[in-house]
Amino acid sequence: MTVQLDRLANGFRIVSEHMPGLQSAAIGVWVTAGGRHERAEQNGIAHFLEHMAFKGTTNRTALQIAEAIEDVGGYINAYTSREVTAYYARVLAGDVPLALDVIADILLNPLFDAAEIEVERGVILQEIGQTHDTPDDVIFDWLQAESYRDQPLGRSILGPSERVRTFTREDLARFVGEHYGPGQMILSAAGAVNHDELVRMAERLFGHLPPLERGAVMPARFTGGEARRERDLEQAHFALALEGPGYRDDEIHTAQIYAGVLGGGMSSRLFQEIRERRGLCYTIFAQAGAYADTGTTTIYAGTSAEQIAELAGITIDELRRAASDITAEELERARAQMKAGLLMGLESSSNRAERLARMVQIWDRVPPLEETVARIDAVSLQDLRAFAEHMATQAPAALALYGPIAAAPSLNRLQERRAA
Repeated sequence: MTVQLDRLANGFRIVSEHMPGLQSAAIGVWVTAGGRHERAEQNGIAHFLEHMAFKGTTNRTALQIAEAIEDVGGYINAYTSREVTAYYARVLAGDVPLALDVIADILLNPLFDAAEIEVERGVILQEIGQTHDTPDDVIFDWLQAESYRDQPLGRSILGPSERVRTFTREDLARFVGEHYGPGQMILSAAGAVNHDELVRMAERLFGHLPPLERGAVMPARFTGGEARRERDLEQAHFALALEGPGYRDDEIHTAQIYAGVLGGGMSSRLFQEIRERRGLCYTIFAQAGAYADTGTTTIYAGTSAEQIAELAGITIDELRRAASDITAEELERARAQMKAGLLMGLESSSNRAERLARMVQIWDRVPPLEETVARIDAVSLQDLRAFAEHMATQAPAALALYGPIAAAPSLNRLQERRAA
């Protein structure tokens, strides 16, 4: 399997990987226009735009878009993140040209019908309401807002209801005009694909687009802070974020291994100490999230009102303990889990296409898999312990609490415990 990357004269990039033995392909266009590219008054518009993707173009009705893909047994969807919006499909090999034609039509010829805008406005408002009723969803939005306060990266992807209620057709078209240039688009495909044919199709469909100049993205700055929301729920929800490295940072793989040791599975420290030994919760985990220029290690747990203070305190104690006694066995276990997750995930053409697009978005190249594995293997016990020491004692922190949290310690109290 060989990765190939090309760029059209206008900056449009095409990356693909042929996977022998597959009869299908995953293909899509990833646009580097997500939540962090919105101005304050635009918050939520990238996601609104994604919702409008399948609501009709100047060439196809909404039904014709769905039928074009489903008539050949395919699947089409889209999503919005803080750094990209993706439009993608999964089809049989012979239907790749059709899938790309439909995706290009969605991107280049949106109708933005007024009636459909109102329908999707209602759908998104319902989605926002559902999120607010789902504690282990909304708490991460609050944690993000405290981690990157007063910055585009800290705003929710869905946006506030009051903004969503006001977006117009002109607002949607303006955001497309500001961000959907060829240099911001990456055509990524994996599976039963021919790279040269993809380049030819891309040239025909996207080669005429003029380059787009757009302003620089605001660099991320981890601020830290605390959000507390009292509510009569069954559980108290606890989420702690510590500033970590971004994807371009040399320590990104150390951060990912550290999160695995701390709370990446049933054998992890937090799971064993807080759930298995003390029975303080059902769910607890740690994960390392990253963007192009920043990242966080996040710890989440749900527990009772009576046990939230104990759970929070032990979490801090485990952070401190990890700084001094992480073992070589823990390092090797987390390393193995990380590599296995990476390699197993790449057995899927959809996951490969996603990875290719993400790598090109971050580095403008696709590091060979062997290079990534070598970087994971290069993390030493000394590296891991030094990183753990920094996270336990120096890394800026943010805290979000939701539910019956009257007994929960403040961020300041937790910081004092870190420093004790």
